[in-house]
Amino acid sequence: MTTNNLIDTARRIPTPDGALTIAYSPIRLDIDGRAPLELRLTAPAEGDCLPIVILSHGFGPSFYVPSKDRYALLAQFWAERGFAVIQPTHASSRVGGLPEDAEGAPFFWRERIAEIRTVIDRLSEIEERAPAVLGRLDHDRLAAAGHSFGGHTVSLLLGAQLHGETFSDPRIKAGLLLTTPGRGGKDLTEENAARFPFFDLDFSHLTTPSLVVCGADDNPHFTPRGPDWHADAYHDAVGAHALLTLHGVGQGLGGIAGLDAKETEVKVPDALEATKRMTLAWLRTALGDDANAWSSACTALKGPASSLGTVIEK
Repeated sequence: MTTNNLIDTARRIPTPDGALTIAYSPIRLDIDGRAPLELRLTAPAEGDCLPIVILSHGFGPSFYVPSKDRYALLAQFWAERGFAVIQPTHASSRVGGLPEDAEGAPFFWRERIAEIRTVIDRLSEIEERAPAVLGRLDHDRLAAAGHSFGGHTVSLLLGAQLHGETFSDPRIKAGLLLTTPGRGGKDLTEENAARFPFFDLDFSHLTTPSLVVCGADDNPHFTPRGPDWHADAYHDAVGAHALLTLHGVGQGLGGIAGLDAKETEVKVPDALEATKRMTLAWLRTALGDDANAWSSACTALKGPASSLGTVIEK
């Protein structure tokens, strides 16, 4: 089957047509004692009561491109179909992040959580910096999505605990965990257990409705367990309602961070298209845009688009 035919297969997963968008970048939020937090906001050019998605990037984006400008294929797709997408450049970013000798370097996992909270705390200020969306965002319909290390950040905000410490933010109504790190501790190699003590999460406290997305060919170097490691959040978390596994891809899910990004170990246009469509469907249902969007997408994936992946639900 040709690449075009495979993309056509992915397009059998129903989704609305895209509409005109607007973008503001950089939006800078001053924070005491550190460099400003830079954001990109992409939103529909028209419409009111727009639901919001905060997209947390992974640890490995390009050394030359600010992290707020990665994941354009995913963020643009969501924005064209009704969502205001906010992309912070986290402290751990190679471009625009905090200095390598700052406290918490190089991963800044606590700072990343604080940055997402800052975005939520200051949504009204963000709107004021983006006049074309002023008064058009629905602050009560808020989702958080995270890829790779960004999934770790979002997992904590959705309710996962680290050694009994909680970081849950009830303002986040839905979650997307994209190739998120699994259990830490004894599930990691000895070297990685020492390097990443903050991976030792207890997902059982994650109660926010969430979709977990994995690549069937992922090869996590942190653990000998293989691709299933990335599905731990689904198996352990009460709120993780569904697990989407895409065939033929690994950590990069075919290219969500960018076709030239470090995380994109293989470019797979059909898996990328399926990822965009399935995550959009989840968001539309979880945030109340379309109660049938997710079920319709699942029906397509189990039917005419079944070659692209699988979905299971609790």
